[in-house]
Amino acid sequence: MSFIDQARIRVTAGRGGKGCAAFFPSRVFKHGKACGGDGGDGGDLIIKSSRHIQTLLDFHYTRNFKAEGGTHGSSNNKTGRRGKDFTILVPCGTIIKDSATDLVMRDLVEEGETVIVARGGKGGRGNSRFKDATPGEPGDEKEITLELKLIADVGIIGYPNAGKSTLISRISRARSKIADYPFTTKRPFLGMVTHGGDVLTFADMPGLIEGAHEGRGLGDRFLRHIERTRILLHMVDVSGFERPDPSADYESITNELARYGRGLTDKKRVIVLSKIDVPGAMDNVAKIRKKLGQDVYPISAVTGEGIPDLIKHVFEIAGGLT
Repeated sequence: MSFIDQARIRVTAGRGGKGCAAFFPSRVFKHGKACGGDGGDGGDLIIKSSRHIQTLLDFHYTRNFKAEGGTHGSSNNKTGRRGKDFTILVPCGTIIKDSATDLVMRDLVEEGETVIVARGGKGGRGNSRFKDATPGEPGDEKEITLELKLIADVGIIGYPNAGKSTLISRISRARSKIADYPFTTKRPFLGMVTHGGDVLTFADMPGLIEGAHEGRGLGDRFLRHIERTRILLHMVDVSGFERPDPSADYESITNELARYGRGLTDKKRVIVLSKIDVPGAMDNVAKIRKKLGQDVYPISAVTGEGIPDLIKHVFEIAGGLT
């Protein structure tokens, strides 16, 4: 399935019902007494966040959404029924923008948040108000842009084939595709990880490459998802098999985060040195640890070595951020 985190849709609120022009026979009024009721208001178009929705894929097949119109007024001062609202469900973390102005209408982060994106038209006035009956007003109609930013506690980043998918498959129930070629992961995968009764959501981000902040390899789209994470696990392949200079890889990804901006370099980052089960990898661990001058966590997602200490450290950091 292709990676879908943006969509554009057209929303139309319901039109107001017509006001009624009707007269009740009367000895007082020459042409009868006006008794036309008002038309019902049109329904609103509402967008609501739901944790049961994970993708914007459906909006690439269905793009037009319309709320119900109000019914017309009738005689004997009967007001028309208000049109039913139409509610669209989107994933938590969806940003709603007015496509014409690019202005953000709402950022739906929490479960069950709602926003009215198009208001129904007012119903027309009946002639019982001693004025001519009027037609109902049209409902709002506009194009809306939906942008999804995944919500996760921990984002796993690094070059393609750095071992991110293997790690999340080992520590959670998430199962992203794993193979020995770049860009195996084409979309973020979420996994729930438990430790000591606590739970954190980890996101396996597709691999970043040089130029990601400019969109190379869809990097700018993937970086956008990292904005919502609290902690970054920066994985560096120290096997020396595919990438001979782990320190340069670390600096390259760090530079991409800085050039993308939006506070990514301000996030708490844990440096994870992966694939230490490969012969000679520990020599690279010593070199990069000396060069970076900070704590690093060597692990093997294949054998499990180092993973318990890593998970414990991540949960301790998360506890300090709450």
